[in-house]
Amino acid sequence: MAQSVGGYQDPSAEVLTEAAAAFGLLASSARLHIMWALSQGESDVTHLADRVGGALPAVSQHLAKLKLAGLVRARRDGRRQIYYVDDPDIVTVVRVMVGQLTARTRDDVAPVRRLRGTGG
Repeated sequence: MAQSVGGYQDPSAEVLTEAAAAFGLLASSARLHIMWALSQGESDVTHLADRVGGALPAVSQHLAKLKLAGLVRARRDGRRQIYYVDDPDIVTVVRVMVGQLTARTRDDVAPVRRLRGTGG
């Protein structure tokens, strides 16, 4: 049963499962970098691989996973597939998280710390 605390209703188990799946996909630094790049604008796999510094086959596999999860879509442009983020809310989440951590690092206000229990 959902509880309400401070005016906020607890999300359903289904919503939490979907959110965890999305965060799980974004837990890969390579996929997060791809999502960051795509949040700036659409791109094909070759330009993405150059931008994120990944091998073309690896970037293609990451894009396939993101596409299967519904986080990105692709459209045809001649012989190329052009990828873009289909969900503006995901763009917001990625931009806020990466932007905040970048600002902390740059301003040296609160250095980026590794989260406990992340294995890194």
